[in-house]
Amino acid sequence: MPIKPQRVSFSRKKEWIDLPDLLEIQLKAYEDFLQAGVEPEKREKKGLELVFRTFFPIELSSQGRKGGDPDIVIDYVRYDLESPRYTESECFDKNLSYAVPLKAVFRVINRKTGEIKEKDIYIGDFPLMTPRGTFIINGAERVVINQIYKSPGVLFAYKNKEYSSKIVPEKGAWLEFILDKRKDLMYVRVDARRKILVSVFLRALGMSTQEIVSAFFKTRKLDLTKVEKSEAITKLVGKYLAEDVVDSENNVILGAVEKLTPNYVNLLYQKGIQFISVIDPRSALENRPFLLTLEKDDTKDNYQKAIKKVYSVLHPGEAASLEAIVKELQNMLFHRKFYDLGEVGRYKMVLKLYPELSPEEKQALVEQRTLSFEDIIRTLQHLLKVAAQKEPLDDVDHLGNRRVRNVNELLVNQLIQAFTKVERAIHEKFLSRDNEDISPQSLIAIKPIVSAINDFFGMSQLSQFMDQTNPLSELTHKRRLSALGPGGLSRDRAGFEVRDVHNTHYGRVCPIETPEGPNIGLIASLSTYARVNAYGFIETPYVVVKDGKITGEVHYLSATEEEVFYIAQANTKLTDSLMIQEEVVEARYKGEFMLVEREKIQYMDISPKQILSVSAALIPFIEHDDANRALMGSNMQRQAVPLLNMSRPIVGTGMEYYVARDSRAIVMSTVDGTVKKVDSTKIIVEDNQGNKHEYPLLKFRRTNQDTTYNQKPVVNAGDKVKVGDLLADGFATKDGELALGKNVVVAFMPWNGYNYEDAVLISERLLKDDEFSSIYMTVLECKAVETKLGSESITIEIPNVGEDALRNLDENGIVRVGAYVKPGDILVGKVTPKNEPNETPEFRLLHAIFGEKAKDVKDTSLRVPNGESGVVVDVKVFSAENKDDLAPGVLKMVKVYLAKKRKIKPGDKVAGRHGNKGVISRVLPEEDMPFLPDGTPVDVVLNPLGVPSRMNIGQLFETILGLAGLKLHKYYECGVFEGASLEDIEREIEEANAKIREDLYRERKQYGETDEEIERYFDQVKLPKSGKFMLRNGLTGEYFENPVFVGVMYMLKLHHMVDDKIHARSVGPYALVTQQPLRGKANFGGQRLGEMEVWALEAYGAANLLQEMLTIKSDDTEGRVKAYEGIIKAKYLNYMGVPESFNVLVQELKGLALDVRVYDQKGQRVYLNEREREINDATKFHLV
Repeated sequence: MPIKPQRVSFSRKKEWIDLPDLLEIQLKAYEDFLQAGVEPEKREKKGLELVFRTFFPIELSSQGRKGGDPDIVIDYVRYDLESPRYTESECFDKNLSYAVPLKAVFRVINRKTGEIKEKDIYIGDFPLMTPRGTFIINGAERVVINQIYKSPGVLFAYKNKEYSSKIVPEKGAWLEFILDKRKDLMYVRVDARRKILVSVFLRALGMSTQEIVSAFFKTRKLDLTKVEKSEAITKLVGKYLAEDVVDSENNVILGAVEKLTPNYVNLLYQKGIQFISVIDPRSALENRPFLLTLEKDDTKDNYQKAIKKVYSVLHPGEAASLEAIVKELQNMLFHRKFYDLGEVGRYKMVLKLYPELSPEEKQALVEQRTLSFEDIIRTLQHLLKVAAQKEPLDDVDHLGNRRVRNVNELLVNQLIQAFTKVERAIHEKFLSRDNEDISPQSLIAIKPIVSAINDFFGMSQLSQFMDQTNPLSELTHKRRLSALGPGGLSRDRAGFEVRDVHNTHYGRVCPIETPEGPNIGLIASLSTYARVNAYGFIETPYVVVKDGKITGEVHYLSATEEEVFYIAQANTKLTDSLMIQEEVVEARYKGEFMLVEREKIQYMDISPKQILSVSAALIPFIEHDDANRALMGSNMQRQAVPLLNMSRPIVGTGMEYYVARDSRAIVMSTVDGTVKKVDSTKIIVEDNQGNKHEYPLLKFRRTNQDTTYNQKPVVNAGDKVKVGDLLADGFATKDGELALGKNVVVAFMPWNGYNYEDAVLISERLLKDDEFSSIYMTVLECKAVETKLGSESITIEIPNVGEDALRNLDENGIVRVGAYVKPGDILVGKVTPKNEPNETPEFRLLHAIFGEKAKDVKDTSLRVPNGESGVVVDVKVFSAENKDDLAPGVLKMVKVYLAKKRKIKPGDKVAGRHGNKGVISRVLPEEDMPFLPDGTPVDVVLNPLGVPSRMNIGQLFETILGLAGLKLHKYYECGVFEGASLEDIEREIEEANAKIREDLYRERKQYGETDEEIERYFDQVKLPKSGKFMLRNGLTGEYFENPVFVGVMYMLKLHHMVDDKIHARSVGPYALVTQQPLRGKANFGGQRLGEMEVWALEAYGAANLLQEMLTIKSDDTEGRVKAYEGIIKAKYLNYMGVPESFNVLVQELKGLALDVRVYDQKGQRVYLNEREREINDATKFHLV
């Protein structure tokens, strides 16, 4: 089959680049982590290699971590990846993880003897990513989603009359500089502790007052000998000294930052001072808060006082030597081991604080990962400019200040924590060692690494059970961005701003696709063309424009980079020579929309669909839908169940092919050649050089959501194929395109109240033709384990079970494939040893000699759960005897796969692609449905009131164009903002009518009809441009009063099926304490008659009904038994006992040391239970 199925496109624009691989974000990230295909010597310092290089070499000294030269050095050499132990299918079957053993080579150097030992150590099994971008953990496919969080770096903000700048590192102390507008003072806060004056902090870091002044202020040098004293007093009073004033004997007369008064000026003249340096008045005014801070500072060049003040804030109540304090402060900010801005943090800081540097100088600065004095000074200078409104504040929600952590970075962070424990353990083991040989395996403990990997993939909030309902749900799950998770936001505290759509989301994050519940805005989806750069910032592509002409060159820009450019929209009209047609065009600049001359334009959007995610880009005519309904539409497509007979949409968007391709659901040829063999399990293609390539096909594999994964060949032996040609369709694909639903004829009209409140009326034809039938597959597991009393065994010899119950089991007690089973049927016979009370040694001896008796074991067979039924399609048996890898203590495991064909029925949820959802209310016989003038009965009747208030008009465009497509056998491509116009639709209807007329003439001329008769009939059956037909009632044959809008809509059956929801019970399990029925279908629970329901019955005075409901139908344990006995024996029931909930209340009162007893009308004691009676009898006995 050709590479891409043909569709009639209404697009008038050229796409400058093809859509990238939509799974690249996952595949590239894990490739960077493992670097599996790279030779050890050529591996870059990233991912796993970075973790090893960060922690090794480790130097070990017999004097401990803080002293002496190292005796032993453990250095890392390389790591090697072996082949995976199991295939993907083995992992699915045996509940194993698809992983690869990793061994690392370490070198131990003995500095005293010069001896060098090299040894490889098994580090653990590292999960491998499948070609689909997923991980198989314990037999289930999982996805690690990308986290979007606040980027490290420096951020300037304003809140509660305080300007602040936060320096957020990747590791280490957070520094927050604060400018308080109320007091005009500047403070610093380290790790959210108490505030300290900025000048005290700078002095504690080793800066003198003079250095601080020269860093922040311009100064003037004055010669006092050239100025009269009276003039000097006028000029100098109120000014601040920039440096200390010393006399001829080097005594300080006035200190720096001293405010000059007339007395101080007289003193200067008295002492014969010639030169003084003062702070420039303009500079003093601009940086007034800093000057006032220096003035208020009481540490005045007292380094020791400043450093002790800072230490007392960091460690209140603790004492330490000056040397220790200095070392701690230096380590806290300037030592790589304790403080790391990270590559991203440093990159952000350089962009913000060093704008004047060249790209080469900036790059050199990015490599410096700790803070410097220059960074702190520039941060404070920028804060003063921000407070003076010379520089803008930062927007926390700007995508330039939020970055993406992919699976590579998340795993590296997890492993860094694990390796910190490993390093600590190495030092401890070295110090506590005996004098045996030092080897890597004796020192390196791998347990923290193994548990870190297992915890991350098994329990992390970002490692999720994959949504595998259909190929689209798989793909969008892998492209998801979450603001939740470790180090991220929590849904309870996240405000409106962080959830809202931001102008920088344009082309990067989809403004449509997000959940509807409490996670709205916190979980988003990557846009179609977006990618994540090396620093973790999301980029989107633009085509370069020079002098109003498109060059065709494409650049990817981040949110920060694009702000300085004028960017035109993708729908800008172009001439044939690729010049912008209009003199003035709409453009974006610094997040604002404006009209700009075409010569100013520097970039243009690459495609109209670049602003939306994959799921939203699948909605045709989305530009005519309200955003809320588009959100529902994109979310509901992910819930569509794969159908038995799939149809690709007549009205599509062109994205269907890319979703099928990049979800890896379809099988495509990787070579040019000839198909040699085709069967249901594999396709063999021979290339032009004679090499054979095998493509295995998946047949009816169960997915995570119990839908079925099935691949069907579309080629025959002997077919010629090229690279990229379709070989087999996957689940929910047709002809290489995504096919989630069916094209059905819909009519918008009320029908006897059956489509009231979004209910949907459907034709029986959809059932007969299996149009919305799907295969539902469940797996049930049975494990035989070793217990304290002996081994469980899988057998057909089950105690107290009749022959009929065993009819479907084989001689081993396992159900046969092909059997139809119902709730309660035995699937796997299993017996468990029973705990016999008062077993004597003699009994156990006899038992050992003569074997088991029926009473020694209890029946623990695997049965079909309530509400489930179906055909057994597969049985897989794994046992320890056959050397199968099973969990510890498991002797045998049996997996039974049940499949059921589910036809559409009342209660099932269906939806279109425009958020138009509804529940099926009735299935009407085909002959009773309203029918068109040519006799075609409609398939679905929808309520017309579902359109105007929802404002999803896109469904009407789709419906009318779909009808034309059905008649013309055409498939359309209506991309985002590039859909068919009304004129295009009218043209297609005219073409369809021409075809109808042609077909009528060809058919009817054979039977001798005249042109007049044919034309008269044609006038009845032609497609009206309005889309409205005069329909007839299928029940009466009469015309409906008004014309009805009819067309073809693509409808989906969603995962919310009535078979999963409906539940009923009579007698079932009860809660232990309250003795009331359990809650929920999963627990086979009943309905609870709560407080408000009781009020409702009380309002009607339904006394007997209430008594029944609150006693024998609920928690009156004795009454329940009596009621059952009465029903069985057909006796009149008149016994009502005491409800257990009353007993619970009495027990609680007794817990409050209240002696509560119950008496009847005659004064006789009523015992609430047998235990109360026994206690009472025992008390009487003691009294006697």
